[in-house]
Amino acid sequence: MENLLRNRATLIALACVLTGCAVGGTPQGMTQSGPHLSPTECRDLAALRNNAPPTKQLNMSELSALRKAGYDPSPWNDDPNYPDDLHEAQRIVDHWFQTECPPFLQPG
Repeated sequence: MENLLRNRATLIALACVLTGCAVGGTPQGMTQSGPHLSPTECRDLAALRNNAPPTKQLNMSELSALRKAGYDPSPWNDDPNYPDDLHEAQRIVDHWFQTECPPFLQPG
């Protein structure tokens, strides 16, 4: 009887874990098909690359793209992987920009 209760508890815990995996899925940037950057992000990133004066809108758009690439700024400034994780996200966003935003690559 004790083994039955222990096995039942284990099965319930396993079901909860599997349900969490099914609901949570994988991070967005890892499996998303189609464009990663929105047209607004392409436009704003192009403006920043062409030395436009930074605005809150441009900065928020850049941060949105970095978050899609996996960067998550810590509100407590305690990220042990900073600045490496930021640099990796910037490389990913640069790649996305080069491949998904060709109309915005020309200055002007």
